[in-house]
Amino acid sequence: MYRTAPLGKRPRWWTELPLIAVVYGLYTAGRLLVRGDVQSAVDHGLAILDLEKTFRIDFEHPLNRLFTSHPAIGIPADFAYAALHYLLTPALLVWLFRRRPDHYRRMRTWLMISTLIGLIGFTLLPTCPPRLLDDAQGFVDTMHQYSAYGWWGRDASAPRGLGGLTNQYAAMPSLHVGWALWCGVALWRHGRATWTKVAGVAYPLAIALVVMGTANHYFLDAVAGVAVMGAGFLLSRPAVRLADRIRTRFAGAASAETAGTPAIVSGGCETAAGTALVRTSSPGSPAGAGRPGAPERLREADASDQIPRQPARGEAGDSRTDGAATAAR
Repeated sequence: MYRTAPLGKRPRWWTELPLIAVVYGLYTAGRLLVRGDVQSAVDHGLAILDLEKTFRIDFEHPLNRLFTSHPAIGIPADFAYAALHYLLTPALLVWLFRRRPDHYRRMRTWLMISTLIGLIGFTLLPTCPPRLLDDAQGFVDTMHQYSAYGWWGRDASAPRGLGGLTNQYAAMPSLHVGWALWCGVALWRHGRATWTKVAGVAYPLAIALVVMGTANHYFLDAVAGVAVMGAGFLLSRPAVRLADRIRTRFAGAASAETAGTPAIVSGGCETAAGTALVRTSSPGSPAGAGRPGAPERLREADASDQIPRQPARGEAGDSRTDGAATAAR
């Protein structure tokens, strides 16, 4: 049996869809608007490549040669790069929403925070991907090489003719790798079958190889994508707690507004006009029956309900004196 979220904390689709749409809109708009200077993006790309060569971690070159030399590897890799990023991630979000609602909010918050951090990276460090560097660097754009097999052209994964709608210098960090890592964790932690565990490990590793082999990202872009997801994971729990605190505060304020409703007065209490209310049994029941559970109603007290006033001690003495005098006469 699947676990369910506590009542009142289960996510609602009509609140989740606008939230996800806003974050994805920011992601898309950020990639479009934060283009940066082309020369600075090229300089950043060359600096990253030089750093990798210094530490001999420039895995892009051998992978790119492998993908360009073997279409049986390069073409599926291009399809994976162009499609899975935008298909598998939302599919897993929907799956978590439906089958793991108690874990959905944390996972969704993790993905959103990491994406926003990635946008900061695109803003501060526009980076030219390997495929757009000078030919002297030895990279081949596989998506251009195999464009006849797919819907994309020269402009990364954008459909032909829509290259102007994407920022090709949003390479650092690699959110392709970051989102793939998120998908892997979702499959590993929340999947039940063995194949989900295997896919949880294989998918992010495969995407890391794809982004380098297609010359869309450097190895350090992939490392930065993992780091961004790590930061988002650490911030997700405090973010969820803050959201719960804010929601509780607003709920408390709403409860305080409704707390001023006057309570029902009964059981002999006086009304504003000073009229006593008397609890009576339902019609037809014997007086003083007091049957448990019997319906009762309230009516105003009349003169017959007044309790006889007991005479004071002085008054009682006067009565006795008057009686003695009468007897003497």
